[in-house]
Amino acid sequence: MADLSLVVANSTVTIEDIDGTYNIIGLNQNAEQSTYNGFLHLTKIGDKRVNAEWVIDGEQIQQGKGFYNGDTLIINFSYAGEDDNEGKIYKGVVVYKFINGEIITGFWSEKHGNDKYLGFEEGRKLSNSESISYQARMN
Repeated sequence: MADLSLVVANSTVTIEDIDGTYNIIGLNQNAEQSTYNGFLHLTKIGDKRVNAEWVIDGEQIQQGKGFYNGDTLIINFSYAGEDDNEGKIYKGVVVYKFINGEIITGFWSEKHGNDKYLGFEEGRKLSNSESISYQARMN
């Protein structure tokens, strides 16, 4: 059996390091692998727990809760449908790997998504001076 304590001990990215806002780009869970971009905001809420909020293409809000261990963050997310699917709640899971304190890469799947495909997402953590909240304080 593998010694899992070594995996955690070798991680250089702590849960405190992941707090912040990330600029994200992604591919949807479909044959076309249509693209999207937006922002992901991660907030530490416990020793291993985080809240997540995505703003996709400037309009769609998704929220989630997850946990961080080693260099891996797993989040259960949900969002409300739009247009013809208004009122329907979509749910899924995303798994992120922290390459370092600023770069994440991950994959995701929705509960009713096409099982032949996964969605993919990458992100870069914004510096304080790049964040909207910082810019608003400066004005």
